[in-house]
Amino acid sequence: MVRDNLLGFGFMRLPLVDEEDRTVIDLDRVNRMVDAYIDAGYDYFDTGYYYHGGKSEEAIRECVVKRYPREKIKIADKLPVFALKSEDDMERIFEEQLERCGVEYFDYYLLHNLGHFSYKGWNDIDSFGFLSRLKEEGKVKHMGFSFHDNAELLDEVLTAHPEMEFVQLQINAMDWENDAIQSRENYEVCLKHGKKVIVMEPFKGGTIINMPEEARAVLKECNNESLAWWALKFFADLDDVCKVLTGASNLEQLEENISIMNDLNPLNSLEKEKLQEAVCIVRESKFIECTECGYCLDDCPVAIPIPRYLGLYNDVKQFGTTYFSTQSFIYKSYSQKNGVGKASDCTECEACVENCPQHLDIPTFMGDVREMFE
Repeated sequence: MVRDNLLGFGFMRLPLVDEEDRTVIDLDRVNRMVDAYIDAGYDYFDTGYYYHGGKSEEAIRECVVKRYPREKIKIADKLPVFALKSEDDMERIFEEQLERCGVEYFDYYLLHNLGHFSYKGWNDIDSFGFLSRLKEEGKVKHMGFSFHDNAELLDEVLTAHPEMEFVQLQINAMDWENDAIQSRENYEVCLKHGKKVIVMEPFKGGTIINMPEEARAVLKECNNESLAWWALKFFADLDDVCKVLTGASNLEQLEENISIMNDLNPLNSLEKEKLQEAVCIVRESKFIECTECGYCLDDCPVAIPIPRYLGLYNDVKQFGTTYFSTQSFIYKSYSQKNGVGKASDCTECEACVENCPQHLDIPTFMGDVREMFE
């Protein structure tokens, strides 16, 4: 089954000039990725105000808007409701986003990351009314929101705001039956309200791609397809999904995603069974389900690079103790830099927990990282 134009290009994990600085994007490599994506017949580009330290929107301008006719591309951006302090912030941020992206309107505009933790920014401030006004003025063609919370709250929001046209949800094989993320339940709420769904984190920030060898072995009992194949084939049965966003970081990843999406036949019953078995193995492996989105970094009082440390921890869990010495060296070298906190510096303030879309118990995991590397 092929659904036209299903793959969206997320500008959240772009190739970098310097892996230590997420604000310095390798625009030449991004240009090649954009060209391959558009040549394959796709057109949807997704960005956010804080992605790559604000440089993602500028990359959209330089690599997409300046290089292709505006009518050939669709640009999606997001209003960071969790950062709003007053009504005036919305207009200021929106105008800044138009300038950064080099556009006069957005095809899709979202309230970013609705949930209990951002309640003041989307309830106490009339962000829904602001979105509706933008659409009336022609500055936004389609309006919706991204959501990281429970199905009960989503139902309340869609009941109160039937004018919303779509919802962006975290859906993937790992989270479909995850009680913390509630992918399936949230998806079903959208169906109940007749809303289209845009999928984010189809690979769960690489968790599926980097699953432990024991889990990979289960999938290989069916075929030798890549883990990206397994992750994307999961969506072939979800007919109300209108976009699946890839956060590809290089041309090879993007080309593989395009190839899979161009032949999106559903998994058979045995493949579905084996995929669920692999998911259970990952959950039992102490593999930390961090997507490296970076939301946890903003309020850390001791500047711990949380996603990086969790990634090093996961590398050891994935590849075994033979990988320990290399990752231990990286941890010690990085944690000794000026202004960088160690895992043992964690104050357990839980500011990171409040910001984490995955609802991870980060202070506990910092204890695991400390035990492993310190």
